[in-house]
Amino acid sequence: MSKDIQIRNGSNLNLEGEANKILVDIPVSKTFSLNPDDFFNITPKLIVKEGDSVKKGSPLFFSKQNPRIHFVSPVAGEVTVIVRGAKRKILQVVVTSDGSNEVVSHEISDFESLDADAVKEIILKSGSWPFIKQRPYGTIANPDDFPNAIFVSTINTAPLGADFQYILEKKHDNFKTGLTVLNSLVDQAVFLGIDAAFSKPFENIENVQKYTVSGPHPAGNLSLHIQELSPINMGDKVWTVNAEDVANIGNFVLTGVQDLKRTIALAGSAVKYPKYFSVNIGIELSPMLSEVTITEDQVRCINGDVLSGSTSHENGYLGYYNNTVSVIPEGNDYRMFGWLPFKDNHILSLSNTSFSKLFNKKGFSVDTNLNGEERAIVVTGEMEKVFPLDLFP
Repeated sequence: MSKDIQIRNGSNLNLEGEANKILVDIPVSKTFSLNPDDFFNITPKLIVKEGDSVKKGSPLFFSKQNPRIHFVSPVAGEVTVIVRGAKRKILQVVVTSDGSNEVVSHEISDFESLDADAVKEIILKSGSWPFIKQRPYGTIANPDDFPNAIFVSTINTAPLGADFQYILEKKHDNFKTGLTVLNSLVDQAVFLGIDAAFSKPFENIENVQKYTVSGPHPAGNLSLHIQELSPINMGDKVWTVNAEDVANIGNFVLTGVQDLKRTIALAGSAVKYPKYFSVNIGIELSPMLSEVTITEDQVRCINGDVLSGSTSHENGYLGYYNNTVSVIPEGNDYRMFGWLPFKDNHILSLSNTSFSKLFNKKGFSVDTNLNGEERAIVVTGEMEKVFPLDLFP
């Protein structure tokens, strides 16, 4: 029986540029990159050096804290650049694809009969373990730990966020297999979050604890789901896995080949025909951007959504965990007297002071302009209106 989570505190940002339900395979990128900074609290130790040839699924580096956790190449090719920063910190490991389909294959017996330790070893050897993250702190899970619960959410309420219902349409069988794998790692069934309005694609999935979520953003925030269904006490660990990565794990145990796939919603008001792209993790952003029409001369490319994503160069690379790339206009203009209530009513506001809700009901076109300087937070009670967790903002 499913459980229901309903929230009222929050707000949906109605922005222009939502990705259309059109999936495109783009030409293979020449270079791919893994960025160790995508993995919080991981100190990388290199396995390869510049000039080495690698297969798809070959380890590039491992975690110094736990050498069993490997990070593997998304393509076959040559390690062409290892970018280092201050104190020789590893910033990027860049692999240039040679266009071949050489892969690292793994022999997998009947995984459903294996115990938790054996399943962990399979996932670790494949390089799939970084898909599994741990709360608190959002670090990569420690394979030596045993979680109280595992959460998988197909709900994304972030502005212009990818629709996991759509992403999983053609990966349904792999997704179910991935859930079976995760079930073997925990005592209780995996918690599966589904949108209350779009639960039909997941009705035939069994042996999971389904729950529905409704309400404004951040209703899709996993911290909220965990607080409601399996609160973390002192010493507890809860694991979380991105919905598409569950399908990637399922595909691996069925084929023995690691497939680091990402379905990306390329969205934003600066994109004329926003759509979805099927790519490999770590791809260059420029091949995707060249497949759409950019309507602005100066844009901000964001790895992720406009609220929680990180700024990226247009020639940068896709973040490891991202399913969304947002492209919005750069806010270089100054709005004189922008604080006036009747001025620029097209500007998005959470209050009614600018009458913004009477305009642009189809969505707001936002840019990066802060419309003011950085100032101290004033305690007005406004934060509590959009903060659903049982904490002080």
